[in-house]
Amino acid sequence: MADKRDYYEVLGIQKGASEDEIKKAFKKKAREFHPDLHPDDPSCEEKFKEANEAYEVLSDPDKRAKYDQFGHAGVDPSFGAGGMGGMGGFTDMSDILDSIFGGGIFGGGGGFGGSSRSSANAPRRGSDINESVILTFMESCNGVKKDIKINRMSTCDACNGTGANSGTGVEICPDCQGRGSIKVTQRTAFGAISSAKPCPHCGGKGKIIRNPCDACHGVGRKRVVKTVSVDIPAGIADGQTIRLSGQGDCGINGGPDGNLNITVSVKAHPLFTREGYDIHCEIPVTYAQAVLGAEITVPTIDGNVKYNIGEGTQPGTVFRLKNKGVKKLRSSDRGHQYVKITIEVPKNLSRKQKDIIKDFEESLSDTNYTKRKSFFDKIKEIFN
Repeated sequence: MADKRDYYEVLGIQKGASEDEIKKAFKKKAREFHPDLHPDDPSCEEKFKEANEAYEVLSDPDKRAKYDQFGHAGVDPSFGAGGMGGMGGFTDMSDILDSIFGGGIFGGGGGFGGSSRSSANAPRRGSDINESVILTFMESCNGVKKDIKINRMSTCDACNGTGANSGTGVEICPDCQGRGSIKVTQRTAFGAISSAKPCPHCGGKGKIIRNPCDACHGVGRKRVVKTVSVDIPAGIADGQTIRLSGQGDCGINGGPDGNLNITVSVKAHPLFTREGYDIHCEIPVTYAQAVLGAEITVPTIDGNVKYNIGEGTQPGTVFRLKNKGVKKLRSSDRGHQYVKITIEVPKNLSRKQKDIIKDFEESLSDTNYTKRKSFFDKIKEIFN
């Protein structure tokens, strides 16, 4: 008895732990050490048995009380303190392990339950393929069709995915009867627990190929280069991804094909920037156009349009062109275009031009500069 570890230590809990804490601790240990989850680690079997034994005692109030008073002797059948008794915690424990393994681990009468098909020959979904495509700004606004070359795993056309050369067959493994797994029974404190191990004869595949396909070497799949035509919708934005279902790698053992995910990168435009479905641009106008008003040409993604700016247009003025933005995905609606006016101050003036501007400036008064007058009036209020 002296070589046994303390049950509370085994589960990693304190002596005063609650019933829920004990259950959670055992669930954690079951995941950590169950032999089915760690078939390559022989030490897990003993650790799992140890956790089983600890939980069976600590989850039963009577056994726990005897253990707390007498230690391991209190729950040993060789002593007179009560012994292990029957299988009091078995139902609760089966519920815990079923929650980890998806049900059926104990099956009927403690036998092997659940699916007997190994993971090696179970249907598996093909892997997704991730690609990228570069679009111009206008292509992202208007939509475009792109041909993209992908490298994907495809069902071998030479053997139709069987993995065997034409004219030869695939044999069912005689040891596992095609399941890919064999039943292994282990003894625990709660009786016999059966679990599945990969069949060593067929390597868990459930089948044996005597004459592997020359094209795919018995795999049933091979890598091919394929061109996929992709309709990229108008309004797609930089960084968005288009998913093409079933265009990824083909499935394994009858599993579904993966998807093709295409991420879009959009090049910058020399005039336009985009915010959501709205387009923004800046247009420089001359001093005279801003003062007198003028008809200016405004570029849009649909082509140039004419727009009249009023007399006295100020720098930074923004006007909106309704429904001249980007088409919204899965909708007929569009965003707007916002145009910001900048005024370019002329440079490299001749003497005559400078004299004209001076004469012009001298002809102006505060009524022509309302913002300037307001500014200096505020200065007077503050400092006088």
